[in-house]
Amino acid sequence: MNPTSTDMEALKARMKATWMAGNFGLIAKSYETGAQHFVERLQLQPGMRVLDVACGTGNLSIPAAKAGATVTGIDIATNLLEQARANAKAEGLTAEFEEGDAENLPYPDASFDAVVTMFGAMFAPRPELVATELLRVCKPNGVIAMANWTATGFIGQMFTMISKLVPPPDIPSPIQWGSEDIARERLGTGTELQFHRPHIALKFPFAGKELIEFWRQYYGPTNRAFAALASSPEKQEALHNDLERLWTDHNQNTDGTTCVESEYLEIHAIRQLCHE
Repeated sequence: MNPTSTDMEALKARMKATWMAGNFGLIAKSYETGAQHFVERLQLQPGMRVLDVACGTGNLSIPAAKAGATVTGIDIATNLLEQARANAKAEGLTAEFEEGDAENLPYPDASFDAVVTMFGAMFAPRPELVATELLRVCKPNGVIAMANWTATGFIGQMFTMISKLVPPPDIPSPIQWGSEDIARERLGTGTELQFHRPHIALKFPFAGKELIEFWRQYYGPTNRAFAALASSPEKQEALHNDLERLWTDHNQNTDGTTCVESEYLEIHAIRQLCHE
């Protein structure tokens, strides 16, 4: 194993630990309605084979299974897969959930009618490998559908704010996936691309300091960001205050609850030709 692969292995271990920190299921629940709408726009048909990459707790897998699709979800975070299985069982649905890497999908070429990912595969450290894998496992005339945060949207602004105090790893920014030009470079070979910029609502029954503490406790990247600043309480306080100001400024509610809308780039890549 050369140093580069060793470094990548260590980075992926840290990323896995980040997404297993807290309880992402509580965050995902805040936008599950928007995830359902994302799936509805795909007009899945009964019997279609669907792969949900970086599936988390099943925000896309569950509505896809409800539509009659045969669903497989894959994620690096084993605790989220456990929640996804429990969520599917609670709905009386059948879906497979497996541990795995978006950069090295363990499926044959042209296995799925639809390959979907919402705010998930965009975080893998080598986007060129992700793009190759998404295209490889999708059948000709199938669709790769991605939802990726944009730099100018609310979540993109939050990531930028955090990165000023906690420098990110030296990899391509996940937010690059929210650029149409970059997405076209990565997914444009042998595909017909469609782009939309919808907003997704993030809803919580509280606001202000309580909201920031919720994200600090349960959202892996925020949890790890505060942990990285553990030796500097003043920087932790600064981050807390900055995040509270950002959420308050964008909050559409005034009753002590929160509703913030964040833009994302929705990509539909229709695979027209076999991808080499």
